[in-house]
Amino acid sequence: MGETTGISWTNIPGYIGGTWNPWQGCTKVSPGCANCYMFRDKKRYGQDPSIVIRSVPATFNLPARTKEPHAWFVCSWSDFFHKDADKWRTEANIIMAENPQHLYLILTKRIERAEKNMSISWRCSWPSNVWLGVTAENQEMADKRIPLLLDIPASVRFVSVEPMLGEIDIMTPMVELIDWVICGGESGPNARPMNLDWARNLQKQCQWTHTPYFFKQVGGTKRIDGHWGGDLLDGVRYQEFPNAN
Repeated sequence: MGETTGISWTNIPGYIGGTWNPWQGCTKVSPGCANCYMFRDKKRYGQDPSIVIRSVPATFNLPARTKEPHAWFVCSWSDFFHKDADKWRTEANIIMAENPQHLYLILTKRIERAEKNMSISWRCSWPSNVWLGVTAENQEMADKRIPLLLDIPASVRFVSVEPMLGEIDIMTPMVELIDWVICGGESGPNARPMNLDWARNLQKQCQWTHTPYFFKQVGGTKRIDGHWGGDLLDGVRYQEFPNAN
């Protein structure tokens, strides 16, 4: 949970990839949560992963302490819109507003709470350095979450299809309004397999609509060149990003 991370999709050109966790802990809400790494790691540390706690000041204020531009994956060990963090979110919004040298990548499974719990000022003018995304691990979650995402005027709206648990059609929910798609298989000892045809089909949809496509990993239980299952799809490394300017 420090200043750098191995999460490859945070390596946006011009920025250092990192994670920022103003709070930690979460509760499971959909099939993609079943094998969440946060639950596994927290238990290893002897902590209860289902209790949402505020991080220590040094971690909570990390963007303010870091001057070199970072692309922060916000709440990689929680969910930015978790109800148990409502009392701290305003402070986190202020940190983002006062440190515009960074990018803030907010990825949520609770997009239905976003509109009422975002910064009031963002409803009038969404900051260009705050990107908003949803997890869509299967078609059900894509149909549920993507339309809600597209109702919010975020500067960059992205979809993370990770872990990819089934074939997904994102053409129906106006994919031309999606600015970025991330795809990846599940990793870890209980990883559910991803059919590569699902990832190929999603890449084709993005190609047709000129949507940047980032293929993170095949998934599985073995690392290949530092990535679970490797990061190549049919011998190609797809690491496309939206414009960060």
